[in-house]
Amino acid sequence: MIEDLGIRDLGVIAEATLPLGPGFTAVTGETGAGKTMVVTALGLLLGARADSAAVRGGAAQAWVDGRWSVPHRADLAERVAEAGGVLEDGELILGRSVSNDGRSRAVIGGRSAPVGVLGELGASLVVVHGQADQQRLRSAVEQRAALDRFVGAALDQILGEYRAAFEAWRADTAELERLTAEHDARVREAAELRALIDEIEAVDPQPGEDRELAERIERLTNLEELRAQAGLAHDALAGGADELPGASALIDQARRALERAGTHDPALSAIAETLGTIGYALTDAATELGGYLASLDETGARDLDTLNDRRAALSALTRRHGSLDAALELRELGGLRLVELDGDDDRIELLRSRVATSAEEAGALAEQLTALRRAGAEQLSVAVSAELTALAMPHAVLTAEIDATGDLRAHGRDEVTLLLRPHPGAEPRPIAKAASGGELSRVMLALEVVMASDVPTFVFDEIDAGVGGAAAIEIGRRLAKLAEHAQVIVVTHLAQVAAFATNHLAVVKDTNGEVTESSVRQLRGPEREAEMARLLSGLSDSSSALEHARELLALSQG
Repeated sequence: MIEDLGIRDLGVIAEATLPLGPGFTAVTGETGAGKTMVVTALGLLLGARADSAAVRGGAAQAWVDGRWSVPHRADLAERVAEAGGVLEDGELILGRSVSNDGRSRAVIGGRSAPVGVLGELGASLVVVHGQADQQRLRSAVEQRAALDRFVGAALDQILGEYRAAFEAWRADTAELERLTAEHDARVREAAELRALIDEIEAVDPQPGEDRELAERIERLTNLEELRAQAGLAHDALAGGADELPGASALIDQARRALERAGTHDPALSAIAETLGTIGYALTDAATELGGYLASLDETGARDLDTLNDRRAALSALTRRHGSLDAALELRELGGLRLVELDGDDDRIELLRSRVATSAEEAGALAEQLTALRRAGAEQLSVAVSAELTALAMPHAVLTAEIDATGDLRAHGRDEVTLLLRPHPGAEPRPIAKAASGGELSRVMLALEVVMASDVPTFVFDEIDAGVGGAAAIEIGRRLAKLAEHAQVIVVTHLAQVAAFATNHLAVVKDTNGEVTESSVRQLRGPEREAEMARLLSGLSDSSSALEHARELLALSQG
């Protein structure tokens, strides 16, 4: 429940505080005074889109804050905590600013938070109805939604099961249609992929083989040069056929000489150790060169022809696929793709079976939804028609027609049409065509009364448009009935409705000829009677209007 609402620099309202509290609050005011700003302010606190045009002229920003009493709402406290805010003693403070450059900021429980969180919280705090909602009630979607809300939890459970089955059926159907439509293309893809893989398999390339081949071919192409230079190096290290000593022998000779002299000078012994290390390295190098020369002797020109043939085969794969690595990747991943493509027929048969099963399951659940809606439609008709009788439509009958011949959709097969028979002898017609604006207002109010949702606050913005006289009195009476178990806030221009309010607020306009500012005043006693008289006659001091106002107030309390 909203305890109070603060507004600053919004529209023509410079600054106002609206004491709300439990029961039925009526908000009245002259045309242009800004009473619709009350609904706009609430909308901002509930996450509605901010409009910089709503900022009062000359002000940098508009600000709205609201104080909610929400005891025993653990779910709400948890969501507020997630947003970084706190509830203190069961009170929730929401705030929203809108700057004249269009920027907006939200405050939840004392902390800045995303505006979207206001919308999440608002869905469980307030239901707002305006003339736009009356227009939405003309749509088949809203009419079905209204019936579903009336049926309640039993339908919600089946609808949840149905939607799971429907989504499974729709997903499998889409996959089946895709596979079937693409079957020929996938057969061609499999054939082309198999030919490419066979070509790669015939060559059977190995990772890095192209680089290894290049090295071997380079060596064989320059075999004589390699043999000559490696031989020269080997002879220089180990000694050649001319019996000249090699570097290894000379280093060893120098090492032995220094070792002998080292007995007289330790410094020479250290040098001898260094030469010993060099000698071992030279010997190892000579040995490696010997092995290298031996390997060259084992490789002949015939091997070069074989290697060139192999490189030509690998080059053909490289030209086709861009690189040898790409060909190897295609062989690996293409094999997996072939398994998928070759399994299409099995997949199609499996999907056909699953589609049939899920369609049967969804169809059975859709039949349950239809049965629940038809049973609910009868109850709704009785309850709403009784309310319409109390709303000065004594002979009106509202019925809900269920057409269950449609295809499976997200809500089932049913199309719901609300029909109104305004008086005996008239044919029931869809309310979109049969109901006037005033009648539609009363139908919507009757629906709210009989559905009596768990939302603690209802806001009605000129729900009484197009209504007057006895019908307006009955609207006021039914709003008062709704206020017995929920907070009701109504923006109205009718005294017959305002008379039933337990809290009457007036938006008062003041102008100096250049600037118009409005404030909000809580009315009691003579002030309330004067406002009621103004609503009735346009004159707040008319004696006959004042007398009529007192009669209305007495009637509402009777």
